[in-house]
Amino acid sequence: MRTSGARLFRMFLTGRKLHYYAHFHIFFKTIYFHCFVQHTSLPLELRGRYDTKCGLKAMSNREEFLGRVQKALGRRPGEPPPARRPGELFGPMTGVMQPIEADYIIDKFELELQKVAGSTYRAANSTELDVIIKKILEDRQAKGVVYSRNPILAAVGIRARLAAWGVEAESWPDPRTDSLGTSAAKSFREKAFAAQVGITGVEFVLAESGSLVLTSHTEGAQLASLAPPTHIALYRRNQAIATLEEVLERLPVPADPNQAMVGRSVVFITGPSRTADIEQILIRGVHGPKDVHAILVEDSCLA
Repeated sequence: MRTSGARLFRMFLTGRKLHYYAHFHIFFKTIYFHCFVQHTSLPLELRGRYDTKCGLKAMSNREEFLGRVQKALGRRPGEPPPARRPGELFGPMTGVMQPIEADYIIDKFELELQKVAGSTYRAANSTELDVIIKKILEDRQAKGVVYSRNPILAAVGIRARLAAWGVEAESWPDPRTDSLGTSAAKSFREKAFAAQVGITGVEFVLAESGSLVLTSHTEGAQLASLAPPTHIALYRRNQAIATLEEVLERLPVPADPNQAMVGRSVVFITGPSRTADIEQILIRGVHGPKDVHAILVEDSCLA
């Protein structure tokens, strides 16, 4: 059995309870152990090399380790990996999830996000968008809001809306006039942790797992989606994507590993932050927002 990194990540997203690094690490270690280390199709020298304390038993040096990996993959020492087609990051990953019809993508995204305690809305016009955002802010008694530099927020006039409601707002500094070391960036970081609500756009929304996909390239900083206890994300119809494969293909990630990635990070957000580490009692909001709201913004909402 061979399982690609993207397929494991899909299993992580749809598992829904594994949302944090420790769990993420244990999950991959367990999958590796069962799929690779104990699998009978592997050479004898790779079977049973599992240590409950650190995963795999320590090997004497880097060359030995890489040599065993190459042998398990059926490659000769020093042989490069198989060439991929231009722009191809992963091989075909079919048969994992049922196909999603194009007309059902947004419905599926909303259904999956609601399953993990996220809230979904649709704003057909500017008035409806006002009502939705204002109601969320009132319910949270929000006096402070931070928002990212995603272009959709400027298109809906988020700064003017917040000012009209008497809400103090801080945006991520414009990179053309500010640098990360300026007082403006420092002020944003401080206000992000003091704010009650963070507002962002998205790069995509992923239907099959109900995930929001954000990049630092578009948002400027991920703090608006991670620091405040409530996260509001605005998205458009053409940003709703059916599968993880499609998202990975469209993300600004170069196929050449030697080429630098645009932006510093990509974040997949599947519902509110949650943990059940202590006595298996589910608690939300420990490691991030405890409320996540996704608003579909139709073209008529844009300025």
